[in-house]
Amino acid sequence: MKPPLIGIRIVEFEGIGPGPLAGRMLADMGAQVTVIARPQKGAVNERLGSAADNPLRRCKNVVTLDLKRTEDVAQAKSMVAGADALIEGNRPGVMEKLGLGPADCAAINPRLVYGRMTGWGQHGPLAQAAGHDLNYVALTGLLSLSAHRGERPIVPPTVVGDAAGALGLAFGMACALLAARAGAGGRVVDGAIVDVLAMLGTIAQWVRASGQLDGDGPSPFHDSPFYDVYACADGGFITLGALEPQFYALLLEKLGFSDVDPDAQYDVRTWPELKQRFASLFASQPRAHWCSLLEGSDVCFAPVLSIAEAAAHPHNVARGIYHVGAGGSVQADGAPRFTPLRAP
Repeated sequence: MKPPLIGIRIVEFEGIGPGPLAGRMLADMGAQVTVIARPQKGAVNERLGSAADNPLRRCKNVVTLDLKRTEDVAQAKSMVAGADALIEGNRPGVMEKLGLGPADCAAINPRLVYGRMTGWGQHGPLAQAAGHDLNYVALTGLLSLSAHRGERPIVPPTVVGDAAGALGLAFGMACALLAARAGAGGRVVDGAIVDVLAMLGTIAQWVRASGQLDGDGPSPFHDSPFYDVYACADGGFITLGALEPQFYALLLEKLGFSDVDPDAQYDVRTWPELKQRFASLFASQPRAHWCSLLEGSDVCFAPVLSIAEAAAHPHNVARGIYHVGAGGSVQADGAPRFTPLRAP
């Protein structure tokens, strides 16, 4: 199938992290994305990533412009005039100072979708403050939910905040592009990471409202034996997530816990002792043993894999999720996938 965004032209003013990721998501869907890169190399990109093989530039065209030069700003405006959408990730007010803000662009392209990628948003007390992924996740309250009781909260770097923000901006721009093509005119998409994160936390907020998370009582997500990470004899780790009764009953059966009543799954008084039994059992065998016993069944199981291991896992290989470069670098394919509604 042809990618769904074939024919859409996007100008991306290159930043770091979530803005370029949003651009790549749209490029993976078929959009023609042209990156306006700065002449100077970005310190964060140079330090944390490889400038020689930047996956955030995949499927994009790159043009280097110095937006401090009048003629280069004029060239950028010319590119925007012929585009369907724009992405920028500067602090609020920077694009306006360059003469490339929404009002400037609307004057030359009234149907433009203007995507703004920031951490804190275009307004609010923190709008002009610097920040990164971890800070945004912290401010939304979601970082606190990652911690077991009394332990230090931690989330995977750049995934929860930056990647969620990128996905939110790409979604918002796709929605705005539909509206523009229907004659509604252009609009600004305020892709604040804190807004997107808070919205994506809806399920956690719902669970919290029922007292099952972030409260004084035991939580199934942190205190139960059936939803946790367990260490194995070889230093590896496995995960369980058997929240539903039928999955929990199957887990007990496979582990040989015939003395445990599956109907008492949510009797929190039994959790501490049973959790210790789980921990001792899983620590008695290597990770491969538990994969052989539990993987692919309905106990809601997965091993904790390194990135390299994930790229080689049979399920991920079958779906073509990862591509491994000559130097061992791992990149993920575009998502989601599309198939015809009606088989050819």
